[in-house]
Amino acid sequence: MKLSSTIRFADKNIQDSFYKLEQGDDSERELFQLINQAMNNIEENAFCGIQIPKKLIPKEYEQKYGAKNLRKYDLPKGWRLIYSIVRDEVVIISLILEWFDHKNYERRFKY
Repeated sequence: MKLSSTIRFADKNIQDSFYKLEQGDDSERELFQLINQAMNNIEENAFCGIQIPKKLIPKEYEQKYGAKNLRKYDLPKGWRLIYSIVRDEVVIISLILEWFDHKNYERRFKY
């Protein structure tokens, strides 16, 4: 199933952190570009990420963002972009929640 969506950040801190990457060192600018490309792909197809089982959704995401579903978009070098798909009437919104390296991803999801 291919369904386009609108990209939004879960909160202003996440948005600010994303744009700070653009001003950072080479590795941060590279991560900015990778996340930006991922968001373009998610915008074209909200379901392009891998669905995370509901039983693995961290309580923090449910409490802080009301996330009832999560998807993981694998970025190069072990980075992960976590987002949730929400409906706002007839508009599909992909809500960017967080990104982190593989080690912190495993900690968050208790692998």
